[in-house]
Amino acid sequence: MTTFATRSRLGLGTSPLGGLFEAVSENTARATVDRAWEMGVRYFDTAPLYGSGLAEERLGAALASRPRDEYSISTKVGRVLTPGEPSPHFVGAPPLGTVFDYTPDGIRRSLAGSLERLGLDRVDIVLLHDPEEHMDETRRAADAVRGLAEWVGVGTNLASTAVELVTLGEVDVVLLAGRYTLLDRSAEDELLPLCAARGVPVLAAGVFNSGVLAGGSTFDYESAPEEILSRRSALEATCARYDIPLPAAALQFPLRHPAVVSVVVGARSPEEIDEDARLLEVPVPDELWSEIDAYVT
Repeated sequence: MTTFATRSRLGLGTSPLGGLFEAVSENTARATVDRAWEMGVRYFDTAPLYGSGLAEERLGAALASRPRDEYSISTKVGRVLTPGEPSPHFVGAPPLGTVFDYTPDGIRRSLAGSLERLGLDRVDIVLLHDPEEHMDETRRAADAVRGLAEWVGVGTNLASTAVELVTLGEVDVVLLAGRYTLLDRSAEDELLPLCAARGVPVLAAGVFNSGVLAGGSTFDYESAPEEILSRRSALEATCARYDIPLPAAALQFPLRHPAVVSVVVGARSPEEIDEDARLLEVPVPDELWSEIDAYVT
């Protein structure tokens, strides 16, 4: 059940390749995926929402020459592309909007469109994307996916959503963004122990909380409040005493939990994924983790 995640501890998230917040050229997107492959990345996550299908098209083109049995890929369902205005978060996206559709027909149409854009006949993991307002439909949606992919999961920013779906036995894997990080451990008390007990692997995304833990000024895609900036400063000072970059600690932190099998990072250039791969290999002493844990508690 967990073999997909053991291909690489580092996964590439493709929302930046769909133009999240700023445009990315086709050549840069290709070079980013190529560099990720060179660095040993073998798990790739995407979604129709990311650039209104642009991220899926670019990822599929970049992987077209790679042996299909050497990598794992996930995409998401629950939103269907339709003619209209793309999300304002994505720059350079085609004129397609997204609408939530968790009906079995909507799930099948969404996945069929993703496979066409990816140029694949299958994906390894299909994730129910942000199903918070559609929880009463998730069982039918999950049933619609089964048989179309090896694993059915949920991709969400809310630990409580994942807890409910794991408890009900509706998902095989959880991709959780931003909720098991140095600044937000809301998945720690209930979700992660539950997943560990049930054998449900967790893919930890959003490990930099949209940038604030990697030198940026945004937290969960908004300007970081002073309380968050203050906590980051304290974490930076703690890491500095051990000569460890804060982003290295942020990237490696989720992997300390036995339920977490990979961290998924977004990158918009070869240099960014190169740096992430380097940070993942920085030796972090146990003493630093002890100090960070004491600071949190």
